[in-house]
Amino acid sequence: MADARADRGLRSHLSGEAAEAAVTGTYLDRGAKLLDTRWRGQGGEIDLIFADQGVIVFCEVKKAGSFEEAAARLRPAQMRRIHAAASEYLARLPNGQLTELRFDLAMVDGRGEVRIAENAFGHF
Repeated sequence: MADARADRGLRSHLSGEAAEAAVTGTYLDRGAKLLDTRWRGQGGEIDLIFADQGVIVFCEVKKAGSFEEAAARLRPAQMRRIHAAASEYLARLPNGQLTELRFDLAMVDGRGEVRIAENAFGHF
């Protein structure tokens, strides 16, 4: 039983890494620059951070069988943690909280296709 659980955990981890790689490729193809992956602050973790035409993009990646299922996996408590971590990240930048930014949700479906919802969630 422990082996099956460990196998599921490993598959889930690898699936998440593959989803993040696919999303990163999509942003890079659009001309964005990757700044950080899995950045962790005291408030929580941000999957991917990009610079896109002067805008800092905090991107949450969700993978599921469908885009709708992936979108449903982003919960309000997680959005609050992402906002807290983003605030910490912005404190490191020259313009701080005045930095132009957005929060994107990148969804990866069961076929590995990527759909990005720009400005998917804002400040609470």
